[in-house]
Amino acid sequence: MASRSGPRAKGTDGSDYQHREKVASHYQMSVSMKSEIKKLIYVHVLIWLLLVAQMCVAHLKLVSHDLVAMPYQWQYPYMLSIIPSIVGLFSFPRNNISYLVISMISAGLLSIAPLIYGSMEMFPMAQQLYRHGKAYRFIFGFSAVSVMYLVMVVAVQVHAWQIYYSKKLLDSWFTSTQEKKKK
Repeated sequence: MASRSGPRAKGTDGSDYQHREKVASHYQMSVSMKSEIKKLIYVHVLIWLLLVAQMCVAHLKLVSHDLVAMPYQWQYPYMLSIIPSIVGLFSFPRNNISYLVISMISAGLLSIAPLIYGSMEMFPMAQQLYRHGKAYRFIFGFSAVSVMYLVMVVAVQVHAWQIYYSKKLLDSWFTSTQEKKKK
C-alpha cells in the first residue's frame, strides 16, 4: 500500500497505476462543460437582473428619468432570455438531451435575436452620439446608448459561449449514449 509520507512498498517502482480504471473522457467533458455553462448562466442572471432593475426603476418612476432612462424596446423581449437558461439547468441532473437542445434553440431566439434587434434599434442614437456628441437618455450620468452597448457586448459573448459549450456538452452526451447502445 502506498503512503505519501512513508516509504514506497517494496517491489514497485511506482509505475503500477496503468492497470487501474480511468473515468471516460466524455464523462470528464460532461462535468467540465456543465460547470462552464453554470458559470455563464450565473453571469446571464446577473445581466438579466440589472436590466430588470433598470426597467422597474424607470417604470415605477422611483428616480428621475434624467438619472435612469426608460428601457429600449429590445429589452422587453430580452426579458424572456431567462427561460433558456432555466431549461438548460433542468437538463443537467439527468443529462436530458431534449432539454439541452430546446435550451440551445431558444437561446438563439430569445437571447441573441433581441440583442441583434437592439443593436439595430440603438445604432442611430449611437451614430448621433459619435458624430455630434449628443445623448438624450442617461443612466447615472452616462449615455444610455453607451451603457446598453456595453451590456450587449457582454451578453452576446455570454450567450455565444453558452451555446458553444452546450453544443460540446451535447456531443459528449451523444458519445456516451452511443457507447451504451453498442453494449
